[in-house]
Amino acid sequence: MGTVEQTPQATQGKALDQAASLRDLVSSRKKTSSRFEGLRSIAVVSGKGGVGKTNLSVNLALAMSEMGFRTAILDADLGLANADLLLGIVPRYHLGHVIRGEREIDEILLPIGDKVSLIPGGAGVQELADLDEQQQSHLIEKLSALEGKVDVLLVDTGAGIHKNVLSFALAADQTLLLTTTEPTAIRDCYGVLKSLTLVSSGKLDVSLVVNMAGSDEEAFSVADRVQMAAGQFLNLDIPYVGYVLWDRSVGDAVKLRRPFLQNQPDSAAARCVRVVARRLIRSGSEPEQAPGGRGLKAFLFRLSKRLQLKG
Repeated sequence: MGTVEQTPQATQGKALDQAASLRDLVSSRKKTSSRFEGLRSIAVVSGKGGVGKTNLSVNLALAMSEMGFRTAILDADLGLANADLLLGIVPRYHLGHVIRGEREIDEILLPIGDKVSLIPGGAGVQELADLDEQQQSHLIEKLSALEGKVDVLLVDTGAGIHKNVLSFALAADQTLLLTTTEPTAIRDCYGVLKSLTLVSSGKLDVSLVVNMAGSDEEAFSVADRVQMAAGQFLNLDIPYVGYVLWDRSVGDAVKLRRPFLQNQPDSAAARCVRVVARRLIRSGSEPEQAPGGRGLKAFLFRLSKRLQLKG
């Protein structure tokens, strides 16, 4: 998730506040699951690279699987697709093979944990923009095999305001916007919000998470700045779903090419991610509020239309 110079000793204890929040939310687990209708797509985006987006996506998926949700990660970062590196696996096939009719979706799925799979995007992400209407229908039919098998699709997008990033964010039911406490990351985080506002034709469902925070106070301060700017200049209400503390266990896990939630499940970062996962699940719009409906087919239809737009 990158490097940070400071390593506050108080960091470990700060996670206890979020752990307490998690205990408060556990009692509502059944209620949350019972109202969870259809596949939910969540795009994870950031204004700049190096803020830990892919690492967060992978560990969020594992945290959601611990909650009982069947989760898939779509590695949709065209430039630096590296979810496979973090997981220590080498994909043989990717989404492009499904698009070209060479493989079925089940053949490219890579299990990475209980109820968690990786969908390697590869060249297939860019190919989505070149499909005609008949090819779109064929692909949607192919991928519909996941419907009923996956509850949450986490889309690990690229960084910045590239057309593909914005397309995935606007096609998804929810967008999780990631920043760190660094000034450049905060500035670029706002830039993503501004770009989404300019190209969106409907209501945005965006939540904010602060990564690599030195303390809960520091994370709250950053979130407050982003929320105030979004409200004042963009007229956006951005829910804050939590933070992930700076934790040596994250870097240790990266070196081992394992998710830190698996490598050190009781670490401060792991506890933080579990709270973010719970809050993110609870914060999503109801199915009837999602433009065009919820589910894999709706997500793919919106995505293909977005990718085909010029400019």
